Formats: sequence, C-alpha cells, structure tokens
Amino acid sequence: MHVAPEAPASAVPRPAELIAPAGWHRIDLLSDLHLHAGLPRTAAALRDHLLHTPAQAVLILGDLFEAWVGDDAADEGFEHEVGLWLRAAARERWIGFMAGNRDFLVGPAFLGACGIHPLADPTVLHAFGRRYLLTHGDALCLADVDYQRFRAEVRTPAWRERFLAQPLDARRQIAAQLRAASEERKRRLGREAYADVDREAALRWLEAGAADALIHGHTHRPGDGPLDDRRLRHVLSDWDLDEDETGHAPRAEVVRFSLAGLERISLVDGGR
Repeated sequence: MHVAPEAPASAVPRPAELIAPAGWHRIDLLSDLHLHAGLPRTAAALRDHLLHTPAQAVLILGDLFEAWVGDDAADEGFEHEVGLWLRAAARERWIGFMAGNRDFLVGPAFLGACGIHPLADPTVLHAFGRRYLLTHGDALCLADVDYQRFRAEVRTPAWRERFLAQPLDARRQIAAQLRAASEERKRRLGREAYADVDREAALRWLEAGAADALIHGHTHRPGDGPLDDRRLRHVLSDWDLDEDETGHAPRAEVVRFSLAGLERISLVDGGR
C-alpha cells in the first residue's frame, strides 16, 4: 500500500490505495472513540468488538484516543492496557489505523508493537467493486480557519520533534490543558463546536481518488447523504457509552462494508 505524503488543507492530496484481498467479506469502519481512562465502558465495547466482530478487517479512521503524547506513553497505564488488547485483536483480523486530530502523534513504534497497519489520510478503499475515499475529515473542515492554522503547525516535523523531546509528564500536562480548552468550547457551542466538511473540497478529493463516495468521521454528525447528484458521503459516529454530562444518549456505531453495501450497526445494545 502506498502512503501519500501530508498535504496542506487547501491542496488536493494524492490518496493512497488499499485494495481489499479476496478473503475480506466484511470490513468494519469506525472513528472518534476518544478513549481515555475515564471512559471504561467505551473502551470495553471497542475491545469486545475488535475481538469478536465477524469482519475480516477493521479500519479505524482517527481519534482512537482522546490524546496521544508519544509512543512512550504506552509503556504504562491505560495506554499500555489498550495496546495489549489491540495486539490480541490484530492477531485475529487485519486492523488499520488512520491518524485523527487528537492522536496524530501515534507512531510506528506503537502500531508495530500492536500489529496494526498505518493508513494514510486520505486512502481509497477498493473493495466489492466500489471505491470509497476514507479520511478522518478534519483536513476538509476549511471553515474552521483557526484549527487549520493549528493543524498545519503541529503536523510539521519540526513541531513534532520539539514536542516529543519534552519529558512525558510535561507532554501529558500540555495535552490536559488542550483537552480542557476543547471541552469548554464544546460546552459553550454544543454540536456547533464541530465544523462540517467543505462540500467543494470533498468533491475535489473524490475526483482525485476516482472514488464513488466519501467516508469520514471527526464532525460527530453521523449520517448519510449526497454530495452531488452522483456521489455520496457517509459520516461515522463518535462513541460514548459512559456517563455524559452533556446529556447525549449513549452511542457506539460501526459502518460495515460488504458485497451487499453499507450497513450501520449500533453496539449500544450489544449488537455486532
């Protein structure tokens, strides 16, 4: 699989390609779990699904973790526990990971230890005679100008090198401060805190990938709908099965891709 280089948000990136082997009859897609130690039920639901899903492949399209401050964080604690069951799941099926805006620092050391395959953003999934363009989605939210500036800065090698050179405790503290600011913004703005993808930019990406439809997460607005008269988009759900002070109903959903098409499967009541 070719891994395309990072591209500026305003550019049209050349997507990587993932061609499903003949043995893949079901492919699960999910994103935006935002795992941390305070979400034990959400983490348990993902662990159970990854270990027991009938799918031959699971593609995680970003924000598996609420924050990731470097692969050395997985040496202990919650991140270490998650790594153990990810490794067990990866022995049972092919698992791919695409970085999101919260866990873009997940690196080859952690993925390699878990047996998980990195996915470039974007990637065209070619399976069952269809071409789906997969992306986390944040790079397409062009109306959020402040975030796009921040994204461009933190994705540079120089920023990454400076950040990872700091002691682990200092990195954890910075991540906690950023998370607190993000939570405050969500409390003030609700769903409006999440910008939507830019339609014209999404269509340009689809054209570049010769893709039939777009699948993304990030916006926390799950659903299906047209981008134009020929192409669709499918938005993945965020997950939260723990106590939610915002009053949102429990949510955990997988989009399953098979020869029959796309199916949304809710795991709230133990579905699989």
